[in-house]
Amino acid sequence: MFESLLQSSYFALFLIVALGFILGKINFKGISLDVSAVIFIALLFGHFGVIIPKELGNFGLVLFIFTIGIQSGPGFFGSFKSKGKVLILITLLIVGSASLTGVFLKYMLNIRTDEIVGLIAGALTSTPGLAAAIDATQSSSASISYGIAYPFGVIGVILFVKLLPKMLGIDLKVEEKRLERMQKEKYPSLQTATFRITNLGVVGKSLIQLQIRTMTGAVVSRIRHGENTELPSPQSILHKDDLVKAVGNELALEQLGLLLGERITEDLPLAQSYELRLLLITNKELIGKSLGNLNLQGNFHSTVTRVRRSGIDLSPTPDLVLKFGDKLTVVGHKDSLTELSKLVGNDEKRLSDTDFFPIAMGIVLGVIFGKINISFSDSFHFSPGLTGGVLIVALILSALGKTGPIIWSMSGSANQLLRQLGLLLFLAEVGTSAGTNLVATFQESGWMLFGVGFAITLVPMIMAVLIGYFICKISIFDLMGTITGGMTSTPGLAAADSMTGLDIPSVAYATVYPIAMVFLIIFIQLIAAFL
Repeated sequence: MFESLLQSSYFALFLIVALGFILGKINFKGISLDVSAVIFIALLFGHFGVIIPKELGNFGLVLFIFTIGIQSGPGFFGSFKSKGKVLILITLLIVGSASLTGVFLKYMLNIRTDEIVGLIAGALTSTPGLAAAIDATQSSSASISYGIAYPFGVIGVILFVKLLPKMLGIDLKVEEKRLERMQKEKYPSLQTATFRITNLGVVGKSLIQLQIRTMTGAVVSRIRHGENTELPSPQSILHKDDLVKAVGNELALEQLGLLLGERITEDLPLAQSYELRLLLITNKELIGKSLGNLNLQGNFHSTVTRVRRSGIDLSPTPDLVLKFGDKLTVVGHKDSLTELSKLVGNDEKRLSDTDFFPIAMGIVLGVIFGKINISFSDSFHFSPGLTGGVLIVALILSALGKTGPIIWSMSGSANQLLRQLGLLLFLAEVGTSAGTNLVATFQESGWMLFGVGFAITLVPMIMAVLIGYFICKISIFDLMGTITGGMTSTPGLAAADSMTGLDIPSVAYATVYPIAMVFLIIFIQLIAAFL
């Protein structure tokens, strides 16, 4: 009965997942496989003839890659500008050293060209690379050697990424806190302070004349003149001994103190008719518009004192572009804030709901884009493929944020759920597929080709650590993402993703993966053409 149950793909799938999670929880000297353990269980099941359908694996792959792209898109282009050159350099080093290692061992061990290009594609687990190898050599030997190198290409990257922090003596939790401190320094936390007008140079001038926000970066939230506390407007006039309450980072508040006068500890409570509210941006019509476009002061007599996005407080400058899920801290009259709440949406349920149309449409566009075949000559063709097409489209859509009524984003919880589901399907299928012929390929082709594949997988990762970490000084999380992206290893990214709550590995992976895919195809075609 149990054997018949294993022939049922859905039973086998969930059994593999369950056993994988049990294995992943085992901790040995601080090292555990986490979700990556699923692929090891899948390899074992594959060896005994259990197969998960390819379509299930592809379904999981597009879900996993699309959610990675949607999450990484907003940070992708910023990362590309700030760290792109270094990450791309390391990626070229990875693909180049893999190719050179293969060429060196080809001549050293007298391996045929069709076999070596298949080994290079398998060692870097690149299906587009295999397609290029078969097309360039017109030989089935490329797919056989691909199958020999592929298992360690999958397992080796996972183990390398898992062991990397231990090898470098890095505590990932400590490193996370260090990077979070750096992030806070980049986006300093906002504070409030009260000032007494003692600088005669500002007395009698309006806020718009003083251009306080432009000059200091601080936002004036309240003014007390005599016994009256009011919300400021651009035309508010400052008088001697007025009290001004403002919001900003410490540097902005220090600048404001130099402009206005002495800093005091007194607070300025709001009148009973005024209050402070947190409002969520869930109205699709506002996505992509700047805060200045809303003219909240003129339309609602309200003032935004801060904007919270993805756990970071941002200064509410007029040119700040609003994103779905932004949380505004607003001060205003109760009735005005009720109207403003209707305008911005302020619907927590809508924020947590998952709209499947953007997910489905985004994946459809990605699959179509992946089918595009670009011909540079009769002998060189390039297609992004399933993974590349979905990833590139997801990155672009997420960076756009909104197209007409469609919002290309999803809540964090929905993203995490779909990503985990997709990953489990993908790992189970890849593992059973690789495990089917694992022993047979060794028996038929011997261990030499496996050893060559082993070297082609391992050497580039070692080079990436030596250059990336010790010379370029990139963070461990950027390094893990660059290694997995440079090796075109989605299971490797899954391993890196399970080791940290930060999205840095995913952003780095998304930054370099398309470059690695393109250059691997180019190198394989050059080796096939000239060697």
